[in-house]
Amino acid sequence: MTMEEVQATLQERIAKLLESGEVTTFLAWENGRFPRQTTPLVLSDAAGASKVAWNEYCVNTLSKYTRDLAYRGRVGIVVRGCDARGVIRLINDKEISRDDVYLLGVGCPGMKDMEGNPLKKCTQCRHQNPPVYDEFIGDPVEDHVPENRFAEVEAVEAMSQQERAAYFERVYSKCIRCYACRDVCPCCTCRECFVDARRENWVGKQNNLPENRFYGITRVMHIGDRCIECGECERVCPMDLPLMTMNRKVIRDMNELFGEFEAGMEIGEPTEKLMTYNTNDPEEFM
Repeated sequence: MTMEEVQATLQERIAKLLESGEVTTFLAWENGRFPRQTTPLVLSDAAGASKVAWNEYCVNTLSKYTRDLAYRGRVGIVVRGCDARGVIRLINDKEISRDDVYLLGVGCPGMKDMEGNPLKKCTQCRHQNPPVYDEFIGDPVEDHVPENRFAEVEAVEAMSQQERAAYFERVYSKCIRCYACRDVCPCCTCRECFVDARRENWVGKQNNLPENRFYGITRVMHIGDRCIECGECERVCPMDLPLMTMNRKVIRDMNELFGEFEAGMEIGEPTEKLMTYNTNDPEEFM
């Protein structure tokens, strides 16, 4: 099926699901104000299903929205690999249950930016097809396997100590602490983020290098064993920070220490690898 045919089928199925009451809300995309742009779409009536878009510019990962819509009833959502893995992550974190969502799966050919260039986060994606769904619309696509998704990590590790210090100083001096990375991340599910916990005062309100660095590194470690590598944090960053480089550094270290692991691939998987204790774990550091 072409993307146009998949779009028409999605519109038809979403309308029927809403009309029947099987779902009360549906999450998808609609065309935006500009060419080559889409925005997330929240539907609650079948008549609006004709707005649903499916094209190469559906860049937003939708899973995070399900947490705040589940109170309305069952939420339908169009899921690719990244969206489905985000939903699995939320289920495993007990933010939502499997019964809270109805998943229409689609194969993702890789998205593009508004200039028509391949979206960076999609060039590193390993799972174009959703690992879980209730219905699959269209045909699965062949998963793209990046040659080396840790190439940027290795480039930073190859730097001298002084070069790395200068690199991270440049990175975090640009951060404006808008928290867009946190707000879009399906792994950032704390109802009160540590940066907002004013009584403990982990991080002050001022924007400076030490506090920016503390926020960035703490967030990386917080989600390191739960990151689904959707790349949304880096995509939405207004300062173009290489956030996925830091995320993948932790992921690669975990793979080397504890074995190959990918978060968000299976419902019921260990939720936090860094907090899972096994008596056979290596203890060379002791």
